[in-house]
Amino acid sequence: MRPEQAEQAEQAQQRARVRVLPDDVSVEVREGETVLAALSRSGYGYRTGCTRGGCGICKVDLVAGRVHYPVTVAETVLAPDEAAAGTCLSCRAVPEGDVVIALRNECLRRLNPYLTSAARPARPTRGQS
Repeated sequence: MRPEQAEQAEQAQQRARVRVLPDDVSVEVREGETVLAALSRSGYGYRTGCTRGGCGICKVDLVAGRVHYPVTVAETVLAPDEAAAGTCLSCRAVPEGDVVIALRNECLRRLNPYLTSAARPARPTRGQS
């Protein structure tokens, strides 16, 4: 393996992942990528609005891990007490390592099955239970 290939492989192993409940789907997050962008890039979608941090429709519950907001989010959209209680604005939230989120009263939709095949939970192969 060439040095640049080894470096790319190491970076891929170090990338954060977003796990989505209740679907138990996990996708890779690129550096600086938002939760919503990672899911969209992986072929998944759910109820969203403006996708710019102005409406709050994409709020999810942060079950585990940490996120930060590189772009200021208005307190009228995500109040400090909401953020402290674990509410996350997925269109602006950038994970700091692995995170687990829970969608509110909905499930993920597979928007592109060609992209989602790499992100689905592993299925047992024949002969395994």
